[in-house]
Amino acid sequence: MLRKKFVATLVLAVLAGTCQAQLEKRDVHIAVGGQASFYYLPLTIAERLGYFRDEGLTIKLSDFAGGAVALRAVVGGSADVVSGAYEHTISLQSKKQYFQAFVAQGRLPQIAFGIATARAGAYKSLKDLKGLKVGVSAPGSSTHNLVKQLLTMGGLDANKDVSVIGVGLGATAITALKSGQIDAISNTDPVMTKLEQDKAIKVIADTRTVKGTEAVWGARLPAGVLHAPIEFVQKNPHMVQALANAIVRADQWIAKASATDVAKVVPESYLLGDRALYLFSFDKVKEAISPDGLISDAGAKATVKALSAFDPAVKAAEIRLDRTYTNEFAKNANAKYR
Repeated sequence: MLRKKFVATLVLAVLAGTCQAQLEKRDVHIAVGGQASFYYLPLTIAERLGYFRDEGLTIKLSDFAGGAVALRAVVGGSADVVSGAYEHTISLQSKKQYFQAFVAQGRLPQIAFGIATARAGAYKSLKDLKGLKVGVSAPGSSTHNLVKQLLTMGGLDANKDVSVIGVGLGATAITALKSGQIDAISNTDPVMTKLEQDKAIKVIADTRTVKGTEAVWGARLPAGVLHAPIEFVQKNPHMVQALANAIVRADQWIAKASATDVAKVVPESYLLGDRALYLFSFDKVKEAISPDGLISDAGAKATVKALSAFDPAVKAAEIRLDRTYTNEFAKNANAKYR
C-alpha cells in the first residue's frame, strides 16, 4: 500500500513538472479592482496559500479602486490579466474589444445598494433616487452597473439622474458614506455589512443572495472572473490553465472553509478592524462564491439581456458569448483537483 501511494505521488509530481515546463509565461501580472472585497476572495486565497506557486507561476498583483480601473490596466498593456466582473467582457465586445473569461470566482454579483439612514425616510420607490450622490467602487465598474439597473427599473435616466462618485471598495467607501460625501452607496462586503451593522444605511437592493439577485436582475449573473484579451488566452493556454487550476483550487477550499478558516488566511487589514464583522459577512456571501470556477450559459445570456436594458452599445451589438467566456480550463482544473 505504501509503495502504491509513493508511485502515485511520484506520477503526480512528474505530471505537474511536465505541465510547468510547458508554461509559455511564468511571470503573470494580474490587475484587480479592490482585492480586499469578498468579490475577489478566491484570488486572495490562491495567492496566500501558494496555489499559484504550486502551478509554477510567479504572480504580481496590482490592486486598483475598482474593476473598471483594473481593466484599463490590461487594455493599456501594463498588466496581463484582469480579476474583474464577467459583464466587462460583454461591454468590451460591444466596442469591438475581445476579452475572454476563463475561470469564475463568483456565481452571484455580491453587490448591495443602500441609502444613507438620514435620507432613507424620504425614500418610497426607485424614482426617489433622482438627484442623489451615489458612491460606487469606480465609474464603469459592476457596482456602477447595479446603480444603472436600478435607475432603469425606476424609469430614470441611468446616465443623468444621479451623480456617481468613485469611493473604492474598502474603508474609503465607509468614510465617504458616513461623512456625507455621498447619499447612497453600491458596494460589496464587508463594506455593506459594516454600514448595515452601524445603522448607517438602509439596503434597498441586495445581490449577495440568490433571491436578491433574481429580484434585481431576473436571473443569477456570474460575477468575479479572471479574463484577458482572447489572443492572450489563445497564445498562452498552459499558463491560463495554471491560473485556472489555482483559482478552482481556491474555490473548492472556500466551499469547505468556515469563516474562521478564511479570517486566518487573509491579511489583517481585510478585517476592517472588526473580526466579528468579517466572520459574519463571509457567512452572508458564501453562497455567492463559485464552488467550481464554471460560468453558466444561462447566466451569460442573462448578463447580455441585463446590460442591454441600459447600455445602448450592448443592445445594438450581436454578442458572441463563446468569445466572452470558456469553461475548458475550469473543467480541466476540476478534473485535476477532484
